[in-house]
Amino acid sequence: MSSITATSSTVTIHGRDDRPHSEVAPGEIAVGVVIGRASEYFDFFVYGIASALVFPRVFFPFAEPLQATLYSFAIFALAFVARPLGTVLSMWIQRRWGRGTKLTCALFLLGTATAGIAFLPGHARLGMAAVALLALFRTLQGVALGGSWDGLPSLLALNTPKHRRGWYAMLGQLGAPVGFIVAAALFAYLYSSLSDADFYAWGWRYPFFAAMAINVVALFARLRLVVTHEYEQEMGRQQLEPVPVAELLREKGVHVVIGAFAALASYAMFHIVTIFPISWILLYSDQPIADFLVVQVGGGFLAIAGVLASGVIADRFGRVPTLGALALAIAVFSGFAPALLGSDALARNVYILVGFLLLGLSYGQASGALTRNFGPRYRYTGAALTSDLAWLIGAAFAPLVALGLCASFGLGFVGLYLLSGAVSTLVALLVHGWMKRRDAAAG
Repeated sequence: MSSITATSSTVTIHGRDDRPHSEVAPGEIAVGVVIGRASEYFDFFVYGIASALVFPRVFFPFAEPLQATLYSFAIFALAFVARPLGTVLSMWIQRRWGRGTKLTCALFLLGTATAGIAFLPGHARLGMAAVALLALFRTLQGVALGGSWDGLPSLLALNTPKHRRGWYAMLGQLGAPVGFIVAAALFAYLYSSLSDADFYAWGWRYPFFAAMAINVVALFARLRLVVTHEYEQEMGRQQLEPVPVAELLREKGVHVVIGAFAALASYAMFHIVTIFPISWILLYSDQPIADFLVVQVGGGFLAIAGVLASGVIADRFGRVPTLGALALAIAVFSGFAPALLGSDALARNVYILVGFLLLGLSYGQASGALTRNFGPRYRYTGAALTSDLAWLIGAAFAPLVALGLCASFGLGFVGLYLLSGAVSTLVALLVHGWMKRRDAAAG
């Protein structure tokens, strides 16, 4: 057995052997987490915004605008389908060659795929081969994202005082709004500064070049942490090492499913306030898209405030109750969302700003709230695969499904989609509570 003694600046792990004990500062781990997540999410949102704003016109000019956007969103979903496969592959690589090799391969693959999209000629030059290559690069992005799990969020959660776990848990989640703000601001600037012809010919490629460069910097920053002796020793002492996925699913499969569904309210919100509205504004509104992106940037700052607030709220009331309360808030918001999005520019702006605030509050605690159920041996692999499944179930097809249903049957389906995510979270949390009470009674 081992014990954890926490202080405000460092955490010392006391074992029962005579080996020298390392001290790991939660703040230092947090820096690595934020850098890694912000770079990944910037890359993530660069593609997401382009899938609504650019790719329908560049890669699917042969289709009507609505159909072209649906094709683009179908390719967008491929990364989420491939992500669990990337996790399985990367866990095997880590067991065989180590965490540093795995992370280097993943981020190199992510940078290569992103660069491939940046240089990819459109349909006008390559025809359907351009579409096939876009799908390939998007799939490789998903494989790379699955392999980019470094375990730092789990290490951070284990190396923080119990009464501050909500605060430290939200730090990695800050990467999402930060990445979105930079990506949306860059696209807004390019779209408003360039002519229509220049933007669609070459201007849209610059965010992908920036994403490639940022990933290189993030790679070295994260490797500097995860391959040092202190972190390797700490990871091993906390048993944050990969296990075969088949064994994980056999022993803890029910917790993987519950964990994925417990986060669904925030994951359903994710693309319904970021990517889907861009396509709706382009297709069914006369609101200038650059102005709308600026509003979304403002929403991103509200999301940052929400993520920060979620840490304080979770430490006061608990992470699971916070997730449940925010799921109820999203359920209420789902009743107003269709009317707001389908009204004038002011109402749409309210939809975006309120939606981003709710997204920040809920997403701030959506990751890892139930990972303690995995126990030490399965926590590392379980946390990664649970996140992959939450993205796949809750967010992968959200823009495609929302746009397709809303175009055919009306905006009411946006509300139904959000409501389904909120209900899934509440049911998963209820099942989680029932299982805890059952295990306590049995023990």
